Amino acid sequence: MKLVAIDFETADLLPDSACAIGVAVVENDRIGSVLHRLIRPPRRHFRFTYIHGIEWEHVAGEPDFGMVWDQLAPIVEDADYLLAHNASFDSRVLTACCTGSGRSVPPVPFVCTVKLARAAWSIRPTKLPDVCRHLQIPLRHHDARSDALACATIGLTALRQGHDMAMNI
Repeated sequence: MKLVAIDFETADLLPDSACAIGVAVVENDRIGSVLHRLIRPPRRHFRFTYIHGIEWEHVAGEPDFGMVWDQLAPIVEDADYLLAHNASFDSRVLTACCTGSGRSVPPVPFVCTVKLARAAWSIRPTKLPDVCRHLQIPLRHHDARSDALACATIGLTALRQGHDMAMNI
């Protein structure tokens, strides 16, 4: 089974404003590649710098989403599931960014690691730092690479314990 954990940071309230993406691949019962890319969003206005520390100056010279996705899509296309903490957010961002850049939205179902943590370990509250603390996973919250790696680790831990990913879509 191949899982691809994905995490977006956004610049503003609109879902097409991805300014960073983290991706971590789980295959053959281990975490493989872990990637991070900054993305130049379609607008210069940054509302969420106070959360993730990314400003326009950090991304002004970076590629837009379409160019970044052209590099990442091959990693995602053969995945069984995408993992994300609060998957409705990351799914919405992925859909908006793909649509806005004229790319196809991958037909891979999302597994929400919030739902997975609740089902597998009865963790509450289930914010990413809470789940990571419970499972002793290192985390630099709101760093897209670290968040994606944490989601991959949550997914791998659940798989190793026999939890069904499909139950948490």
